[in-house]
Amino acid sequence: MIHCPHFVAGRCRSCSEIETPYPEQLLAKQAHAGRLLAGHAGLQWLPAVASVERGFRNKAKMVVSGSSDAPVLGLVDPDLGSIDLRDCQLYPPALQSSFDPLIEYVQRARIAPYDVSQRRGELKFLLITLAEDSGELMVRFVLRSQEPLGRIRKHLPALLARMPQLRVVSINLQPEHKAVLEGEQEIVLGPDATLTMPVGGLPLHLRPRSFFQTNTAVAAALYRQARAWVDALQPSALWDLYCGVGGFALHCAAADRDVLGIELSAEAIDSARQTADGIGATRVRFVASDATTYLLGQPALPPLVIVNPPRRGLGATLATRLQQSETRWLIYSSCNAESLARDLAAMPSLRPRVAQVLDMFPHTRHYELLLLAERG
Repeated sequence: MIHCPHFVAGRCRSCSEIETPYPEQLLAKQAHAGRLLAGHAGLQWLPAVASVERGFRNKAKMVVSGSSDAPVLGLVDPDLGSIDLRDCQLYPPALQSSFDPLIEYVQRARIAPYDVSQRRGELKFLLITLAEDSGELMVRFVLRSQEPLGRIRKHLPALLARMPQLRVVSINLQPEHKAVLEGEQEIVLGPDATLTMPVGGLPLHLRPRSFFQTNTAVAAALYRQARAWVDALQPSALWDLYCGVGGFALHCAAADRDVLGIELSAEAIDSARQTADGIGATRVRFVASDATTYLLGQPALPPLVIVNPPRRGLGATLATRLQQSETRWLIYSSCNAESLARDLAAMPSLRPRVAQVLDMFPHTRHYELLLLAERG
């Protein structure tokens, strides 16, 4: 069990279950998933995939507060006080070691942290992503405006010299005064445009606004299990809906299988195509489109469909289209088992056969649930 002084002092309560021994956390998540899917007779449960308890996060989302002379990375409490979380035990050493050089850079470039109460200042967040195999980093500065851009460019060579593992640096503009993590405009400063994230033997490419799971080891297990099911079923074709940077689609590629990934984010699709081209996956294609809109426009669906929707789930329209389709198998990756259960109720002809809990988010009540359903 982790002892967290921030939790004990009430400074940070993000890890709501951190005082529960980890084996009990995992059992509680399995029990919760089991209750939600208890109505599906014959459902087989695979052993849950556990995470390490510390240092599992590949991304730090740090609120920046304080002043340009003394910036603080971490959280802002309800009274708008600064909480320093550089020592958070969820971050691996390679992430923790980046915090002090970035603070020094903010000081050198005179980037004023955004003051919520005064609605002034510039720097709202630092978003730092780690490729664990290589130790390489992507750093995004979320700013209110472009006012500090000249100083950021001026001092960037010194930062790169101090942090040679830094591969991608970008500015994200979020001008609105509201609790939104990032805005629509991204300015990539270099030295590279993408961070290579090796997962399960594949070099996935992340651009600044690309979504990727925060727990690399458990994400690899997620893709590995999906690929095992696909290889056993041997469909001639499959579609991967909400494909992101192509994790499921690329892991399930084969020389005798047509694979199509569908994702609304054009940036994520560019990343997926880059990986596919790099590994020579000639039978894998990617389309930038809304998943529901795309499916409604297709006369027929492939034998197998993989879905990895946001927390709200598939929704009635997409679930109905899958229910009425000729698709034989559905692999559903869910970060919210309650919305998964609702979607399954709307697809009664797709019957759950096998499921597995993967603990992507230790010390919280959240988890990933991977499920294989078959028509019948």
